[in-house]
Amino acid sequence: MKTNLAHTIRLNPTKSQETFFKKACGCARVAYNYGLAEYKKLLDAKEKPNIFEIKKKFNQDKKTLFPWMSETNKDANQRPFTNLKSAFTRFFKKQSKFPKFHKKGVKDSFYISNDKFSVEGNRFTIPRLGWVKGTEELRFKGKIMSAVVKRKSSYWFIVISVETETSFIACNNQAAVGIDLGVNTLATLSNGLKVESSKPLKKKLARLKRLQRNLSRKVKGSGNRKKQQLKLSKLHYEIACIRKDGLDKLTTSLCHNFKIICIEDLNVKGMLKNHCLARAISDAGFGEFKRQLTYKSKLYGNTVVMVDRFYPSSKTCSVCGYKKETLSLSERDFHCECCGNIIDRDLNAAINILNEGLRILNKIGAVSPELTPMDKKALIDSDINETILAEVGISECSLLNT
Repeated sequence: MKTNLAHTIRLNPTKSQETFFKKACGCARVAYNYGLAEYKKLLDAKEKPNIFEIKKKFNQDKKTLFPWMSETNKDANQRPFTNLKSAFTRFFKKQSKFPKFHKKGVKDSFYISNDKFSVEGNRFTIPRLGWVKGTEELRFKGKIMSAVVKRKSSYWFIVISVETETSFIACNNQAAVGIDLGVNTLATLSNGLKVESSKPLKKKLARLKRLQRNLSRKVKGSGNRKKQQLKLSKLHYEIACIRKDGLDKLTTSLCHNFKIICIEDLNVKGMLKNHCLARAISDAGFGEFKRQLTYKSKLYGNTVVMVDRFYPSSKTCSVCGYKKETLSLSERDFHCECCGNIIDRDLNAAINILNEGLRILNKIGAVSPELTPMDKKALIDSDINETILAEVGISECSLLNT
C-alpha cells in the first residue's frame, strides 16, 4: 500500500544560508498577501475572483514591483497561490475562517518541489542555495514528493513528504481498550491503567509570565525587544515539544498493544469555551492525541472506534447500566444507586467507552473473532500494563487499585 509520510528534520544552516531562508520566507509571504489583496479587491468590486488569473497577473508584475524575488527559488513565490486557493476552499466549505494576511516572523515557511530537491545522507540541496546540513538522515525510503522549509522560534526545519510502500506493523495482541481523556489524568484505560499528563504549560507558567512581563517593558522596535521575543518563543517551543513527546509515546504504545481502541469523539473547540478549564484542556493536547492516534492506527492496522460525544460514559454504571441524572465534577468516584457499585469515575467512563465501542463494532459485524471475553470485560492485564509503563515512562503512570 502506498502512502505519503512526512519527516521533519532540524537543519543547521550557516549565517548566509539562514539569510537566504528568511528571504525565501519573505517572498512567500509577499506573494500570498498580494494574492489575498487582489482577491478581496475583486470581491469588493462584485466580480468572481480566479486564483489562476491573479497568479498570472502577479508573474507579470513581480519583475517591476518585486525584483528581489529573483534572488530565491521560484517555488517560494508560486506555491502561495495554491495555498491561498486551498484556504478559500476551506472557507467556502465552512471549515475555517476567512483567510488573513500573513505577518512577518509568524509561521515563516517556503515550498520546494521534488524535481529541484535531493537528499544525500544528512544533507539536503536547496535550489539557488546548495547543500544544507541536517541533524539526521531521512527516515523513509521512496519517492520524494515535496519539501517545506519552516522556522519555529530560532530553529529551522525541513519537512519532507515521501511516497512510500507501507506494510502494517503487526499489533502485539488482539486486546481491546477504552480510553477516557481527562484534565488531571491525561488518559484512563479500561484495563485500570492511568497515564498522567506531563502538564508542561502549568510547570513552566511562572517562567512564561515573567518573560512576557519583561517583553511588555521593552520599547517596540528595539533590539532588546527582539531578544526578549526570541527567549519567549524558545520557551513556547520547549513546552510544545514536551507535550508532543508525551503524546507520541502514549499513542505509539497504545497502537503496539491494542488491536481495537475506543475513544470519545470530543468537541475540543467547544470544551475550550469553558474559561475555567480552557488552559488545562489546551495543555493536555486532546486534539493532538486524536490526530496522532488516527494516523498511527493506519500504519499499525488498528481499529479506532469513535464513540459519540453525547454518549453519557461518566453518568452510566459500567456494571448494571443505570444512568445518573446529574454528576458533578467534584465526584471522583461513581456510586451506583441501583447496584451499589463504587468505582473510580474515570475508569467507569473508560469501561463504558469500551463497551459502547464494541457494541458499535458488533452492529456492523467488525469485531475480530479472536477477541477474548477478558478483553470485553476490560479486566486488568498486567503484561500489557507493564509494557505501556515501560514505553510511556513509569513516572508518568499509575495503576488503580481495582
